[in-house]
Amino acid sequence: MTNENLWNYAPTAGHTPDADLTGYKVEAADGHIGKVDKHSAEVGAQYIVVDTGVWIFGKEVLLPSGTVTAIDHEARTVRVARTKDEIKDAPEFDKEKHLGDPAYHDQISGYYGGHGSGH
Repeated sequence: MTNENLWNYAPTAGHTPDADLTGYKVEAADGHIGKVDKHSAEVGAQYIVVDTGVWIFGKEVLLPSGTVTAIDHEARTVRVARTKDEIKDAPEFDKEKHLGDPAYHDQISGYYGGHGSGH
């Protein structure tokens, strides 16, 4: 998976541009990890922010949309192609830096671009 594709939903993921994913459950490759707290549908910079709740003590993680494998709008579930451990070890979501900071964007791209099954 290239870093450019990492920030766009795969055509097979089931994402629709007007969909509000806030509150959807997020399922990793090996189980439930939390719920979508916020998301972006900006082309080339699409992502979800997952509130992991008590699972990893309230940490929020940013997942590039390229990690999303399926969105089930009826069940309000987002599936991602990463394991719980990969997500737990991911850089924490930084509300201050967000994606406006190129170094933060590169850090996220480097982490997810080098991990997981990819497509």
